[in-house]
Amino acid sequence: MKKLSSYYLFIFLLASLVACGTEKDSLQKENVLQYVDPSIGTAHSRWFFYTPAAMPYGMAKLAPATDAHEGNPSGWEAVGYDPRHESIEGFVHFHEWQIGGFTMMPTTGALKTIPGDLEHPDDGYRSRFSHDRETAEPGYYQVYLDDYGINAELTATKRVGFHRYTFPQSDSSRIIIDIGNEQGESGDVKKAHIRMVDETHFEGSVTTYPKYVAHFDPEGEISMYVYGELSKAPSSVGAFHADGVLENINKIDGLGAGLYLDYQTAEDEVIEAKVGLSYTSLENARNNLLVEASDLSFDQAKKQAQAKWQEELSKLYIEDDNVANKTKFYTGLYHALLGRGIANDVNGQYPQYGRKTGQLPLDAQGNPTANFMNTDAIWGAFWNITQLWALSYPEKYNDYIHSHLEFYKHRGWFADGMANGHYVSGVGTNFVGLALAAGYQIGLRDYDVDLAYEAIKANELDWQDRFVGSGKMDLKPFIEQGYIPYHDKNESNSAGSNFSASHTLEYSFSTHAVAQMAKSLGKEEDYKELMSYSKGWENLFEPEDKLIRPKDHDGEFIDNFDPYQPWRGFQEGNALQYSFYVPHDPVGLIAKIGEKEFNTRLNTIFDTAQKTAFGGGKEIDAFAGVKSVYNHGNQPSLHISWLFNFSGKPYLTQKWTRAILDEFYGVERIHGYGYGQDEDQGQLGSWYVMAALGLLDVKGLTDMRPVIQFSSPQFDKAHIRLGNGNQLLIETINNSEKAVYIQSATWNGNSLDNCWMYRDELMQGGTLSFTMGEEPNTEWGVVNRPPESTEIE
Repeated sequence: MKKLSSYYLFIFLLASLVACGTEKDSLQKENVLQYVDPSIGTAHSRWFFYTPAAMPYGMAKLAPATDAHEGNPSGWEAVGYDPRHESIEGFVHFHEWQIGGFTMMPTTGALKTIPGDLEHPDDGYRSRFSHDRETAEPGYYQVYLDDYGINAELTATKRVGFHRYTFPQSDSSRIIIDIGNEQGESGDVKKAHIRMVDETHFEGSVTTYPKYVAHFDPEGEISMYVYGELSKAPSSVGAFHADGVLENINKIDGLGAGLYLDYQTAEDEVIEAKVGLSYTSLENARNNLLVEASDLSFDQAKKQAQAKWQEELSKLYIEDDNVANKTKFYTGLYHALLGRGIANDVNGQYPQYGRKTGQLPLDAQGNPTANFMNTDAIWGAFWNITQLWALSYPEKYNDYIHSHLEFYKHRGWFADGMANGHYVSGVGTNFVGLALAAGYQIGLRDYDVDLAYEAIKANELDWQDRFVGSGKMDLKPFIEQGYIPYHDKNESNSAGSNFSASHTLEYSFSTHAVAQMAKSLGKEEDYKELMSYSKGWENLFEPEDKLIRPKDHDGEFIDNFDPYQPWRGFQEGNALQYSFYVPHDPVGLIAKIGEKEFNTRLNTIFDTAQKTAFGGGKEIDAFAGVKSVYNHGNQPSLHISWLFNFSGKPYLTQKWTRAILDEFYGVERIHGYGYGQDEDQGQLGSWYVMAALGLLDVKGLTDMRPVIQFSSPQFDKAHIRLGNGNQLLIETINNSEKAVYIQSATWNGNSLDNCWMYRDELMQGGTLSFTMGEEPNTEWGVVNRPPESTEIE
């Protein structure tokens, strides 16, 4: 159960003081943390999803684990914390894509040095718990451990985890420090070490071999380092590892390594711990603790963390009486700001492949000019999180760009996903070039543009000697034939791919994006070449059924074609979903299908999809909806509801985006982001935020002059602190749950008849006002449709 903290008044007052120095108006903001519920969607969630005791984009992401030590079969499936479980096995510090490790757990009674399992909790040091005695807020977590009578609390700075344990009276109180076991997506432990430095300090390290590193960067490994400080010296220390327990030993190496710290505690005695984290060295873990937390108490750290969350979340400030919608909005925004944590230390050092340490540039004060982050693949994120970053959090977008450029300089290719300088390709189509090209188009350019363009162009066109972790292993036939042939082998290579059709569509989109950057840079020959590839989707358009259909090596459409069948030519989707995947040229797609048929077909698809809540219904699975006509729980569908703006029916975009907000998204542990579907490091949360504001660009901000399309704003008023410091107010008149249709609009008091606006004009700030109604205005936004990008020749 989510509870409100007694500190919220302090957070509100502190954040209000911060806001007064930056807001141009005198808006009195309420505390928005009350609308964030980290438990939403936790059932069947991924490893990095539930980490309440963390700062925005922090390295230290502390959370309870219910099944983390079990790992997962393929390296990505749901693991970590599931609210349907009834016991907690410990509190884990590192939570990133393919990164997990270091657990602490307070106990009483008989010594147990293994976590035990869910079916037999008494066999290990795990404890039963109840959601009635559990609190999760941005920057803070608390739970009462029923088996031990211990109240456990967690908070964090960017790189330091804080623990506060309130013990009962006991002569056998204990803190378990477990560093040598698998945690979440960590994969197998290769080596581990932990030791007491003195009576109140410990240090340790663990090196793991995640499954995606094993596949995409097999010579690599992931290392994590900790340096901890205890508020009270233990009466005795023992060690354990996979082979058993060693009494009166204060250091240990090997698989299953850990320490147990014995205490005698009085009733309600508090013992605290601070744990500095690093991906580079023990020295930097210690330094991170000293710089961020040497004089910081638990309560001060909590106040600091929650004040930062209030500051960041309230950059988008909502005025509306609908608590459920505000909860969806701010919880989605919370997840967008939580994921993709920093990997660099306070001194700018960061992990590189080959056990090396890189150094980020520093400013005059000795702080990194940008951060290096760990991140899952950016697949589909150009329809959600990058647009959110571009709106109000450009520093996060800038960190993303600089991280990939640092990686490129060290490894020679972009990484589809990154874990401590390693390739961990999430999907394999590598949209990093598109994301960086879009960043350039919105003005993020404080880097070596020539180097960036070199890397971006290579990502789209170069197939020779390509490293498997960089993805696009089937790029050769796309470049040479204009499409990728289908084969039934479960791989992508220079001959083709089992996901041939979807990859052809994706490469068509990304080459178009890079073509726009080339034109902006005056590289006309590159522009023409890239634009020719951007038409690859046309090679797979089957004119009779007017669907995208895979072709074989001979250029013939494949036999036994079922448009509902997923995985055959289409990655994580089917032909019905992917046939709308031409975001760079919606006008061309509409022309091929025919505008009337396009609108009828797409509207029918949404009518059908609504019956299963725009996903896989109530099936709890990451791939629920993969066979559906539309699947909002996965990236390939996320732009489709916005296409009516291009086909003369913007009122249908308004209707269906609002319906998705209302029905796909929920406020429950199981019904959060669909039913147990993959929120994907802030992607589905960011889509909710952008759609609730009524703003999105189908083309992912890749045009030379990006265009924002409009839909039905969900709230009465949205006050947006734009990334350039300007203020944007989006307001609705006559808004309600039924009044979802735009009747008219104004921009700074002037009539606005378009369902779109150039982004550079929007970013100047002002007031965007929409008058709403329960019946569609079929004439609004129809005459001047969103402009085509640079002409497709």
